[in-house]
Amino acid sequence: MMRAWLILLIFLLPLRAMAQEGGIHRCIGSDGNPLFTDQPCAALQATPVNTPPATPKPQASLDVATATPPPVSCATSVADLRQGMTDAFAARDPNRLAGLMIWNGYGRDAVVANIRSLGSLMQRPLLDIGTAGASDDPPAPSTDNGEATGPTATSRPATDSDELIVHTAAGDGSGIPRETRFAVVRRSGCLWLRPSG
Repeated sequence: MMRAWLILLIFLLPLRAMAQEGGIHRCIGSDGNPLFTDQPCAALQATPVNTPPATPKPQASLDVATATPPPVSCATSVADLRQGMTDAFAARDPNRLAGLMIWNGYGRDAVVANIRSLGSLMQRPLLDIGTAGASDDPPAPSTDNGEATGPTATSRPATDSDELIVHTAAGDGSGIPRETRFAVVRRSGCLWLRPSG
């Protein structure tokens, strides 16, 4: 008996492989037994066994305008840090903004309170992100043809006096923008934000 099952199994395995290729039709005969044939099931007065349709793979969106840029993981300049803040506001993602901040020296409760304040900050439309410190430097000297000869404000290292100033629309209808300041801190070769005040 076992030998008969083994022979049947060896016979059915290649048929199953061919059925998956689409050349063999899987049917249930009128006597209730499975049938594998190269003819349509209706020609043999059998009922087709429907295999589930292949689910199409979702196509990747090619809409560049709606794609969010990857988060900044290590800002190397004030301009990179500023762009990371802009991207976080565009995505309305306080966690992304919190990823740009340094949390050393904060207790758990202070971190939670700061993240909540970031969430409420991001509820208002972003008007501008200005700089203090880096943008206060005089312009780099230039040659007669207008090319810069010295370091620019965005290429120089950040100092302890650098700040990014976020201007958001007022939530009270006064029309006066709200200003939030973030100190720029250098740690481990990256620039980070720290709430000022």
